[in-house]
Amino acid sequence: MAQGRVSAVVAAAVICLLVVALHCEVAEAATYVVGGRGGWTYNVSGWPGSKKFKAGDVLVFNYQKGAHNVVAVNNSGYDKCSTTPRNAKVYTSGKDRIRLVKGLNNFICTLPGHCGAGMKIQISAS
Repeated sequence: MAQGRVSAVVAAAVICLLVVALHCEVAEAATYVVGGRGGWTYNVSGWPGSKKFKAGDVLVFNYQKGAHNVVAVNNSGYDKCSTTPRNAKVYTSGKDRIRLVKGLNNFICTLPGHCGAGMKIQISAS
């Protein structure tokens, strides 16, 4: 009989945990493909539009490997199309996945003339 009570208590505890788990809001990061179907290319600065980005969301930069790159830069690097800071992270896979941090996230292509031709994007994440 004691074994039956233990089983009932365990079953009740499991049910309670499931109920709590179902009522908890699970925060999942969203994934966005920069530029949509066109991918990471020129004149994507308007792509963010009215999207609401959050820290932890993932940006996917799709482009032909070797034709472009993605460099995470600070505000000065974004404004001047330069690799600032000097140790800025450079991505070159053609299928780069970058997790957003809270605040401004700036990305440029550093191949000659690309950033100046509009291959840069600034994302604000809350």
